[in-house]
Amino acid sequence: MANSDVSVFLTFLTIAVLVLFLKVSINIIPEYQRSVVFFLGRFWKVKGPGLVIIVPIIQTMFRIDMRTRVLDVPSQDIISKDNVSVRVNGVVYMRVVRPDMALIQVENFVNATAQLAQTTLRSILGAHELDEMLSKREQLNSKLREILDEETDGWGIKVTQVEIKDIDLNETMVKAMAKQAEAERERRARVITAEGELQASYKIKEASDVLSSSATGMHLRNLQTLNTIANEKSNTIIFPLPTELANLLSSAIPNDSNKKKGSD
Repeated sequence: MANSDVSVFLTFLTIAVLVLFLKVSINIIPEYQRSVVFFLGRFWKVKGPGLVIIVPIIQTMFRIDMRTRVLDVPSQDIISKDNVSVRVNGVVYMRVVRPDMALIQVENFVNATAQLAQTTLRSILGAHELDEMLSKREQLNSKLREILDEETDGWGIKVTQVEIKDIDLNETMVKAMAKQAEAERERRARVITAEGELQASYKIKEASDVLSSSATGMHLRNLQTLNTIANEKSNTIIFPLPTELANLLSSAIPNDSNKKKGSD
């Protein structure tokens, strides 16, 4: 009876060890992951997705997620090239392209990339003026992405996109920028008004040249002016005397000097 109990126990133990062995050895790797396998502590190969079988004790396996990760870059205090203090935050999109390098070359590739993004953001934006940060955001995003991608290439990381989210200014700077924008709008309005007056003066000069070349045209213009004045509610009407008529009257009326000569 005792021997049967021992045999049952050994059978149960063998089955348990076998189940545990199979559970540790057989691994199902999903499509978005890869397994980095080490053999006696040395890198062996990258496996997956699908069924991956490893030998316990002498082989170890680490799962690496290959999906794109989104890293928030906390707000950084930055002094721009023109000595303006701003707070800037951003977001970094990255993914693992070499899981073996991401595991071997850096201890925590997510934290390392996030820290590198913060320092790169401060150094790059600090070399630009505030106007460039606000107006050339796309160029700065592209420059940040290129630098981060180059730095993380040795870690098996691909930085696909970098976006500057918010650029926060203090209240004094916001008021100053509002005044600057208002002054710029006023300047543009004055320039547009001046350009309009200049173009109108050219047209008036052309019209005067055309009218002065024709006596009939001048008379018609005088009649039009009289019609316009008559429609106005005014007690006084100024009648424009044509130049030709004025010259005719002045020649017909003798002046004082002619009278004196005649008397003499």
